Amino acid sequence: MIKKVILPVAGLGTRFLPATKSIPKEMLTVVDKPLIQYIVEEAAEAGITEIILVTHSSKSAIENHFDKNYELEIELEARGKQDRLALIDNILPKGVSVISVRQPEALGLGHAILCAKSVLNDNEPFAVMLPDVLMHHAQKGCLAQMVASFSDHGHSMVALEEVADADVEKYGIAAIKEGEQGLEVTALVEKPSVAEAPSNLSVVGRYIFTPKLMSLLEDTQPGAGGEIQLTDAMDELLKTEKMFGFEFKNGQSYDCGDKLGYLKANVEYALRDAKLAGDFKAYLARLDNTKI
Repeated sequence: MIKKVILPVAGLGTRFLPATKSIPKEMLTVVDKPLIQYIVEEAAEAGITEIILVTHSSKSAIENHFDKNYELEIELEARGKQDRLALIDNILPKGVSVISVRQPEALGLGHAILCAKSVLNDNEPFAVMLPDVLMHHAQKGCLAQMVASFSDHGHSMVALEEVADADVEKYGIAAIKEGEQGLEVTALVEKPSVAEAPSNLSVVGRYIFTPKLMSLLEDTQPGAGGEIQLTDAMDELLKTEKMFGFEFKNGQSYDCGDKLGYLKANVEYALRDAKLAGDFKAYLARLDNTKI
């Protein structure tokens, strides 16, 4: 079973400056919850019991968000605001713990994952979730679906989602073949042209890895940008082990590391909110773009 997930949160979020000058990107809110809380809730739904934050000294707000705030709780209790007290009581799902390790230098996603090696057992598979990618599904979260699939075959997995041909060059794209147990990944191509792309299935920020991946990261040399690239280690893993693609369907992903993706997430999550949806939909319907 997958019980641990690595969340790389050490990045500086420069695409969202000046907002992220003092606020971690992962603490930006979608409607009324920080991005990181949605990610932790998805992990908990999948049976994860240990959240490993790979963080930076400037990101203490993330750790504080999942910690107790006794002064606030006492104040809400004294004022009889039980509904608001319940909101902060449930920030960290029951049975889930959060620990932090530091990434001392910005040396890439592969390096961030490697920083968590000391808190994993040698023979332990683990998940990785990119905290600026939200994945909404009305019935069952993406990671929960992947964990269920992993329990059947025991091989590393990566979440995949169809993208339009015009957007292929923006993403890492998987080459796949149909196997007896599902979609087998045969290669990963970073931001190919449409003509060179082996498929239109992009990698969307959810992974499950066998222990072998961590040992490969230890031997991975700096690649593009002088960073230790996760994709390079995954390419090496493909030489010795199978890797499956999990095609995320009947849901919607949001790249909240991108301003437009972040705005789309806010609009669509607000329209799913039972208390907000009616008034917000009415507002959007009467919005006069000529006056903006």
